[in-house]
Order: sequence, then C-alpha cells, then structure tokens
Amino acid sequence: MIRFEKETVRARFAQPPGGQVEATIEIRVNPITGRTSRIAFSRAGEREAATDSFPDPPPFAGDTAYCPFCSINLPAKTPQLLKTYEASGRMIRGASVLFPNLFPYGAHSAVSLFDDRHFVEIGTASVNSYTNSFFNCAEYLRRVLVQDPEAVYMAITQNHLPSAGGSLLHPHFQIQADRIASNHQRFLKERALKHFMETGSLLLSDYLQREKEHSQRYIGATGAWEWVAAFAPEGFFEIWGILPQVTSLPQVAAGAWADLAQGVINTQRYYRSLNRNGYNLGILVIEEEASKLEVRVVILARSNYAPWVRSDHTGFEVMLGDMATFTAPEDTATAARPFWTQPESNLWFSSPPSQ
Repeated sequence: MIRFEKETVRARFAQPPGGQVEATIEIRVNPITGRTSRIAFSRAGEREAATDSFPDPPPFAGDTAYCPFCSINLPAKTPQLLKTYEASGRMIRGASVLFPNLFPYGAHSAVSLFDDRHFVEIGTASVNSYTNSFFNCAEYLRRVLVQDPEAVYMAITQNHLPSAGGSLLHPHFQIQADRIASNHQRFLKERALKHFMETGSLLLSDYLQREKEHSQRYIGATGAWEWVAAFAPEGFFEIWGILPQVTSLPQVAAGAWADLAQGVINTQRYYRSLNRNGYNLGILVIEEEASKLEVRVVILARSNYAPWVRSDHTGFEVMLGDMATFTAPEDTATAARPFWTQPESNLWFSSPPSQ
C-alpha cells in the first residue's frame, strides 16, 4: 500500500529578550523508498545568498577556446565510440553529439551534448535540443544492451553548473550502463518488485494515482508524462516526472521524449523564477524483463553557482542521512503549476517567493 506518512515535531526555546518560541519541523517518509526527510519551516524566510536576483553568468561562460565539447575542439579532444557501436565514432542527432566519457564511471559511460552553445542558462534551452539529446541517450543505451546484454542498470543524469557537480560548463548528459547496480537502482528494484508481488500493480503508477486523487502536489502533464512535487523531498524544490506503466526505454513512444523535454524545461523555468541557477536531473532504468520499476525523472535545485553561497548539503544530510529542506512540497507544486499551464510565458521575470 502507498502511505503518505508525516509527523510534526516542535522545538521550544526562549528567545534572548524573553518569551517562549515554538518552531515546527515536519518529518516525512518517502512512499517509494521509505527514507525520511525533514522540512524546517522556521528557515523558510531566511535570506539565501545570491537568490535576491538571478546570478550573473559564470566568469568563464564565454571561454570556448579550451572547452573540449565546443565544435571547434570536439573532433580532436573527445574520444570516439567503438565501430561496433557507431561506424562514424560519434552519434549525431540534430545538434546533439554523443561520444564516450573520457573519464568513465562504469563499463559503458558516455556524454550527450545538447548543441554547440558553450553556456546555456537554466530555463533557456530549446525543447528540441533536449529532445535530440534524450533520443541519442536512449539509442546509445539500446546499442549497449545489444553488445552487453547483462549491462541492464542504466542511468541518464545531468549536473548543471559546478554547484551541481558539473565539471564542464558546456551542457550535456552523462549516460551510464553497467552490470552492477548502484545503491538506488538496487533498492528501487526491490521496492518496486515487492509492491507488485503484494498488490499486482506498479509502484510509481499507484503513487501517481494517489497524488492525483489528493491533488495537493500534482503539477500537471506534458503528454504521457505526469509531474508532481516530491512528498518527502531529498533535495530543494524536488520535482518528479513519471511515465506510468512504462518500465523499459524501448517502450517509450517517440513523441514522449519531446514531452519529457518540455517538462524538464518547465521545471528549469520554475527554478529560474526562484533565482536558482543550478540543478541535477536523473533517470534510472533497469532493462530486465522482470523489472517493475517505471521510468521516472527526478529533478532538484542545487545551491547557486555564485560567490559565498553555502552548500545545500550540511552535516545533517551527510552524517545523518536525512535531507532537510525549508519549503512544503505542496507550496512547491502551487508555485510550479503556472509553468505547465503557461509554458511559453516569461513567468520567471516575476518576483520570486521567499525561500
């Protein structure tokens, strides 16, 4: 059964001038993973450095001379796929180029570029650029499975700006396939299978149905993709896109990649309205016939890339393992919905809410 569990705890203390204060903290349990996270509402009004306005571009935003991903350097500075994967050495779709990761994290590790722009501010990329890149990622992973049928643990990820872990500014996806599951893949595989064995239905579809019934965190749809604010966020302003009943990349309809791209851009534009410029994205897939894990994208905002900005991971997250955020997911959904109903408007020019 899908349960939305939360508990409120209260911290009481005396202010220096006198008088008792009560601060409310909500501890929520992630219905998918069982992990807990905390929402510290008393911190919602804090001034966060570099979010009063949208940060300036990085100082090296125009430095294309040494970027290996810019087209002038790409042929000489990036590796090529083996001929068994692609005769030309690189997979090209529109302006997207895919090639091996020079610094791999697993047996099959690649990079998929969006276009030839060295720096793309959050929320300003075209839907087409993302669509072509997603197509390239999916096709590469299909070819991997032909060459290595046991490399079933697959992922598509993105780190936008150094604050999100990006080592190169030029926008790109990282693609991963391996025979060894990551911690999240192993855990989600078990949870999805257990739910199916107990209920006969798919975990994320059931979760989505409950969210749509309650509607507090449901944001909207882009084609077949359904978007919600995470009930128990493990990152700031965390948003999920779910493709219900689809458990394998080959099952994804061709048009669904453009729908995914639109949802990703909508999310970015919402983050931009908050004056946030960094984020992470992840899609985890297990290409086994028995897998009951549906295709889902997770997107979350990171600390801004700007001088003197604090990290969003403190000792609490690193040492205790509970993410602490400051905004209710219900408020995140309310603020994000206009970016699904008005996807082409300049909503980010309005004043951001307090955070």
